[in-house]
Amino acid sequence: MKDHMTYNKTKNPGPKADARAVALHMLGRIIQKKHTLDEALDEAFAVDAPAASLEARDRGFARLLVATVLRRRGQIDDVLKRCLSKPLKEADPRLLNILRLGAAQILFLETPPHAAVNSTVSLAGKHASQRGLINAILRRLDREGRSWVAEQSENGAAEELNTPAWMWQSWCEAWGVDAARQVAKCHAFEAPLDLTMNPRAEAAVLPTELEATELPNGSLRRIAGGRIEDLPGYEEGHWWVQDVSATLPANLLLNTLKDNPQGTIIDLCAAPGGKTAQLAATDHPVTAVDLSSKRLQRLSENLTRLKLEATVVKADLRKWQPETPVAGVLLDAPCSATGTIRRHPDAAWSKSPAEVERLSTIQEGLVEAAVEMLAPGGVLIYCTCSLQPEEGEVRAAAMRDRTDLVHLPVTPDEAPGFEGAITTTGDVRILPGLVASSDIGENSLPSGNDGFFITRFRKS
Repeated sequence: MKDHMTYNKTKNPGPKADARAVALHMLGRIIQKKHTLDEALDEAFAVDAPAASLEARDRGFARLLVATVLRRRGQIDDVLKRCLSKPLKEADPRLLNILRLGAAQILFLETPPHAAVNSTVSLAGKHASQRGLINAILRRLDREGRSWVAEQSENGAAEELNTPAWMWQSWCEAWGVDAARQVAKCHAFEAPLDLTMNPRAEAAVLPTELEATELPNGSLRRIAGGRIEDLPGYEEGHWWVQDVSATLPANLLLNTLKDNPQGTIIDLCAAPGGKTAQLAATDHPVTAVDLSSKRLQRLSENLTRLKLEATVVKADLRKWQPETPVAGVLLDAPCSATGTIRRHPDAAWSKSPAEVERLSTIQEGLVEAAVEMLAPGGVLIYCTCSLQPEEGEVRAAAMRDRTDLVHLPVTPDEAPGFEGAITTTGDVRILPGLVASSDIGENSLPSGNDGFFITRFRKS
């Protein structure tokens, strides 16, 4: 099946202004140097980088190549092993990345084989022995590789191959093999673009103008592609980009505070600001707190475009407290972000159990600080975009054991479109793939959503 990946206008360097060479450079930064995909893109297409002269189409192709390798890395490495007498592993990382790029083009991107082979061989430069090896392996993949990929899919191995072993095991233990496989299937393809409409906008852009369809929660979904700045209603502040799952935490908080419509709300770890915008579009005074100046700048720019207001504070929330206790706190805690692998395919391979454990400890301290900010009767929403139980279900269980918090179960009428994600304890566990695909005109909008965990409490 052809993988669809669209251009995200960020930046990329490379040894020369050639899309495949740029992609090779980015892969090295991501896999060997542990940079994120976004960081590699920013560096690669920086104004003074060699690749700055690339046309948008070539930039998009470079990103497509890199993202496809990251999404299908396990499958690609599996078929490459069948072509090698001894594993390359990381002994020659550049050669291995060249082969990965060639395999991605032949097996998943439907690049004409002769173009994929010739262009990939050229990446080896003057290394004659490597050129011969690359040529032989890619020609074999053209002959046999597609049947190997079909075999991976037919026997159910593809999803496990594309997921780090520790992560796969944790999902299987939490939800079972079938659910883990469905999650991993979602990660193989590009996410659609979800938009939250601005209720304070003077006029509303129509779904048909955006070539979008409305989801049960009110979000609009369209096929991703092109510059979001060029979409209707962007400059006018009619909407902001926000995954459909990410809208639920703020909606649950606002629903709980409907009897206190002007109570102050604090959005912790607020950047890049989608939830802040949801809160600021109401009559609640809102304070957005984050540690990153760069991310807060982006948040402020978005609020300005949307003509919304919030007090923005740069602080370590473990050390910061409001002047007076508040009615509501939304804590979108820093986490492993394994629920966003669809959007950040590098994340699957950059996380570890040790990081999950470290972040879980941080989350515990943040919850403590958040509870201190609340007035008696105040409401706390804790959420993470993680699929790891340690950052969700385990944290919620510890919060239910506190004597100063009362758990407030989520009801189906509060979560349109997510009724099936409500757990037996009344929390919300959203797995990727919950939102079904839909048709609009001649286009089929892909299914999927970010993974999230959400729990809600009232301070006693």
